[in-house]
Amino acid sequence: MPKNTRKIAIAGVATLGAAAIAFTVVPADGQTATTDSLSSSRVAYSSEQVRDVKASVTDQLAAASLKVEAIEAKKKAAADAVAAKKKAAATAAAKKKAAGAAAKKAAAKKAAAARKAKAAAASRSANRPVVKQVVVKSYPNNLDGWIRESLAIMKKKGIPGSYHGLHKNIIRESSGNPKAINDWDINAINGIPSKGLLQVIPPTFKAYHVPGTSWNIYDPIANITAAANYAADRYGTIDNVNSAY
Repeated sequence: MPKNTRKIAIAGVATLGAAAIAFTVVPADGQTATTDSLSSSRVAYSSEQVRDVKASVTDQLAAASLKVEAIEAKKKAAADAVAAKKKAAATAAAKKKAAGAAAKKAAAKKAAAARKAKAAAASRSANRPVVKQVVVKSYPNNLDGWIRESLAIMKKKGIPGSYHGLHKNIIRESSGNPKAINDWDINAINGIPSKGLLQVIPPTFKAYHVPGTSWNIYDPIANITAAANYAADRYGTIDNVNSAY
């Protein structure tokens, strides 16, 4: 009970107590001025009044006490509600903070995984052997194509010769026929006739065959390159050959 409430209750009791004393004292003073019977009657009447007053005071104090208790209970309930609300707010804030921290941690973990995957991909890409695409140049299947392809091979192998030097000798020897064969000269009589575009005998073809070309003496590319290789060894270059060689 608050102190000011106690003070009010004590003041009320003090006032009522004074009133009770007053009722009791007055008949005592009047006992000298009246008869005994009258005095006794007044004292009996005054005592009854005092009891009534005391009962009333007791009831009022009880009611006041109950009222004060009800007020205190209401205040306590309000305070408990405020405390519960604050606690709930604090719990919600803590949960929100924890959720934010968890989300941040998950995002960081995801970013780290992405960086790791990117680095791994870059590493694989760096370690992957570089495959060079070899572009195979194609040539037409005719005299012009055969000469140009033969020149490309001769260039790689370091065999001298020009388009003109090859062309003039091919036309003179076979007229551009890759299946041409000489069956009347000394080589033919000796059983080793000249064959192909540049009329190469088999022993010469075998001796001067250029690696990477066909071993078929009638193959245009194999025949041209072998003949050019022989001419380079014998005459310096096919360009220097102007007659049967």
